[in-house]
Amino acid sequence: MTKTTLRLLTAVSVIAASSSMAFAKDPMVGGAAMYPTKNIIENAVNSKDHTTLVAAVKAAGLVSTLEGKGPFTVFAPTNEAFDKLPKGTVKTLLEPANKDKLTKILTCHVVAADAMSSAIEKMIKDDGGEHDVKTVGGCILKAKESKGKITLTDEAGGVAHVTIADVKQSNGVIHVIDKVLLPKM
Repeated sequence: MTKTTLRLLTAVSVIAASSSMAFAKDPMVGGAAMYPTKNIIENAVNSKDHTTLVAAVKAAGLVSTLEGKGPFTVFAPTNEAFDKLPKGTVKTLLEPANKDKLTKILTCHVVAADAMSSAIEKMIKDDGGEHDVKTVGGCILKAKESKGKITLTDEAGGVAHVTIADVKQSNGVIHVIDKVLLPKM
């Protein structure tokens, strides 16, 4: 192989490597790719880890809101997070008679901003280690950082950990969490 051919192959390899980085695979949540060109609902319905959340959003009548312009930050509890609630809680919340209570709980997972984890971490640092996050449901979550991970303490004292951060959406961002956040009841 000539030096010119070798240089050309090296240049092509560098360009190809750069291109594959620029077109990195979309993040996977619940076995499904999350596309930044889709809105929160369009992506969430494809995650097998968020079927309970999607059912709850539908029962609360929040689909059109979360398909809207935003921006929204959604702290999205997994099915396992809902399973940690006392037995029968999810079934009871999904009943039409409990729509207001369900709506309150769900809107305590939504912030009217596009808050990537780096912005949340900066707010935590700027506030001396804990930042109050006001949700659209009127709840105050206490955001902290521990060992490079963001935690959220709800008004009932429960602590959720962000397990997958910065899942970009066309109308905001999703952070997957391992606990359902509860308002003061």
